[in-house]
Amino acid sequence: MKTIDFSYFIERYNAGEMNETEKQWFRKELETNEKLREETDLRAKTDRVLADYNALLLRNKMRAIEKQRAEAPRAGTRRKPSTIRYAAAIAGMILLGSIFLFNGRSLNRDEILEKYKTTFESATATRSGDAVSNPDYIAAIEYYDVHNFRKAAMLFSKIIEGDPQDMNVRMLYGVSNFEEKNYPVARESFRTVVDDDQNLFIEAAEWYLALCHIQTNETDKAISGLQMIASSESSYRKEARKLLRDLK
Repeated sequence: MKTIDFSYFIERYNAGEMNETEKQWFRKELETNEKLREETDLRAKTDRVLADYNALLLRNKMRAIEKQRAEAPRAGTRRKPSTIRYAAAIAGMILLGSIFLFNGRSLNRDEILEKYKTTFESATATRSGDAVSNPDYIAAIEYYDVHNFRKAAMLFSKIIEGDPQDMNVRMLYGVSNFEEKNYPVARESFRTVVDDDQNLFIEAAEWYLALCHIQTNETDKAISGLQMIASSESSYRKEARKLLRDLK
């Protein structure tokens, strides 16, 4: 019997290019073929990662353009536009902090965490074939996906010792510690991801970092971080704006 090469059909299925008859046939194949399901899921995850990567490249280009515009001298004035923006941002942060300070409402950290926390999916951190072949990484992801964050954190820590610049593992290590309520360790991990500034996980790390600051009673830092997220193009900007309102 001739073996079917499903590569073509996987691509069309994930791209949504199949007609209804083809989709019904392919879904029946998925029900009885475990390897096909795994391959289909893997390719879908890879497509998402590539889309995120392209978004990162575009975002970096926009940042570079904005930086050039900010550094360019403006005719008829001695003050750079970047100075004006920074002054406005600082004034906004001070105002927001004052509103929060004099509101008199104490934070209920557990309620905030329950309302806004969503566990970062390991699927968004899929890595290259060589990296995924690392047995420690495979085991760590398995623990992570079943929410055994303590064991996941131990294995991610081991991987970081050998490769401190792996921002993918840094992010997952931070989330694992966050889930274990080990907020100081999680906070430092997220800071490392944000400071790297050349990875796909910066937006998520900024969001988690703000949540860490809330949990460690660093309210001013939380507000400052949330204000920055809320005024950016981050995918977390809507949640940041809602959380800022709740903090008031």
